[in-house]
Amino acid sequence: MLDTWQELYKTVQNRKETYTEGSYTCYLFEKGLDKILKKCGEECSEVIIAAKNHSNSETVLEISDLLYHLTVLMVNEGISLEEVQAELDKRSEKTGNLKIFHQVDKNS
Repeated sequence: MLDTWQELYKTVQNRKETYTEGSYTCYLFEKGLDKILKKCGEECSEVIIAAKNHSNSETVLEISDLLYHLTVLMVNEGISLEEVQAELDKRSEKTGNLKIFHQVDKNS
């Protein structure tokens, strides 16, 4: 998967640097951060709905859309794949890091 994501990242970077007529990626960069963030939010919601509907094939499609839009966001914000990989590597070393959530008393 990493090779595929690296290729996608390179393609998205190229679209940011060189306008290509009819490119959806170029359209997103042209519209700017608000549009990119809106699409990330929409795709995230679609992942949730597909998973809630227990549709694995649809969930895979929506996760792919979300990863694409997150990649556009990363390129737009100058975040490299290596930065994300480093953070994931750090997290994979952690054990016993279950967060204790604070309980809200709904009666008060």
